Amino acid sequence: MRVLSVASEAVPLVKTGGLADVVGALPAALAPHGVAITTLLPGYPAVMAGLKRPRVLHAYTSLLGEPARLVAGKLGEQPLVVLDAPGLFDRPGGLYGDALGRDWADNWRRFAALGRAAADLGGGLVKGHAFDLVHAHDWQAAMALAYLRFAPVKGSPPVPTVMTIHNMAFQGYYPGEIFRNLGLPKAAWAIDGVEYHGGVGFLKAGMEAASVITTVSPTYAEEIREAEFGMGLEGLVASRGARVRGIVNGIDTAEWNPATDPHLAATYTARTLARRVANKRALEAEFGLESGDGPLFIVVSRLTWQKGMDVLVEVLDHLVGLGGRLALLGSGDQAIVAGLEAAAGRRPGRIGLRIGYDEGLSHRMQAGGDAILVPSRFEPCGLTQLYALAYGCVPVVARTGGLADTVIDANLAARAARVATGIQFAGVNYQGLAAAISRAIALYGQSDEWQALQRGGMKADFSWHTSGAAYAALYRELTGKA
Repeated sequence: MRVLSVASEAVPLVKTGGLADVVGALPAALAPHGVAITTLLPGYPAVMAGLKRPRVLHAYTSLLGEPARLVAGKLGEQPLVVLDAPGLFDRPGGLYGDALGRDWADNWRRFAALGRAAADLGGGLVKGHAFDLVHAHDWQAAMALAYLRFAPVKGSPPVPTVMTIHNMAFQGYYPGEIFRNLGLPKAAWAIDGVEYHGGVGFLKAGMEAASVITTVSPTYAEEIREAEFGMGLEGLVASRGARVRGIVNGIDTAEWNPATDPHLAATYTARTLARRVANKRALEAEFGLESGDGPLFIVVSRLTWQKGMDVLVEVLDHLVGLGGRLALLGSGDQAIVAGLEAAAGRRPGRIGLRIGYDEGLSHRMQAGGDAILVPSRFEPCGLTQLYALAYGCVPVVARTGGLADTVIDANLAARAARVATGIQFAGVNYQGLAAAISRAIALYGQSDEWQALQRGGMKADFSWHTSGAAYAALYRELTGKA
């Protein structure tokens, strides 16, 4: 079975978040199930620089007003096609905005072009490149499904499609006047097409056109049926009924393996947990924290309201007052950063910050921290808690989305059965998070109980094996291929 996966980022070439990890992992995850995935990415400078022996598949004189080419290459060992359109993607700054964080004004054109190219490729425009299914990820790729529905390649057969929502909060909504520049027929300007509150909704258009909508956890697939999480699209989700599914993300267990991780001061397994202390001491030194046997909490996160980081700021004095320390890595909202810096100033040696992102440091934090705090108000899946489980860093998580699906709360019954892997709490507010931290510190003081939590998490299977099988089964259902 041949599948075209369309996205705006993928490791190891470009990454701003978990989307890139998932898109980069899917080809290898599906290969054992008889699925060959070709990934289509925009031609950002980093992607073009990473192409080995590129081969031009197709040239456009004008793709939404810009000259462009479809260029074949490799994503690791897997097939890659890049939309090489310098006028759209060859620019300094980030993937979606300039160096100051402002969105590019032409993002609608950039990602509509990606969608048009995906529909062309998926519809058989390029000889020798036929696909059984097109899988679009998030709003940046969603227009691929609208083009396949309303403006397919002439004479091409219908292609089943999957729309995966990695985060409903980002939808790609633009003014209605852009519609005339999209190259879509008038029929597409409809409530069951691309029109959304008088504008063009990219994610909404993909959700309307998709054969099946998936989210990255079963709980989030249910949550987005409600106004609190549906972000205005809950009615559309409800209307699709059983065509909305949830499949939990996996993690790369070769990249995230404490037994072999080259970033660590000391490697270890569930049977050699005592060796983790070397990583804890190294992490204390790296963050300028006082060394000690008390619990060391970590945070690896975007510093945003969604992630509950404003509440974290409020509870830091409580955490330190109970004997805890914190090492934090992240970037985001400046008001939250200022609050964290003020807390670190009040509590030198107890709170350490690194504003930014460092992949190697994130590995060292998972290996050296005793517990990770993930107080998200909503979390479609979350990967950081999965990395923590693999590294014996006990997750303390809000009971939402993928966090609820992947962490088993250390209640009395779960602890007695030795199946608990972390701590869940309800209510992303001071009381909820402070109580969860208090629970974690109390359990940390019971060495046997704490080690049972660590080992429970480390033996859990969050590899791509199960998730890959679920995607393969969905693809077979939609294509009718065995």
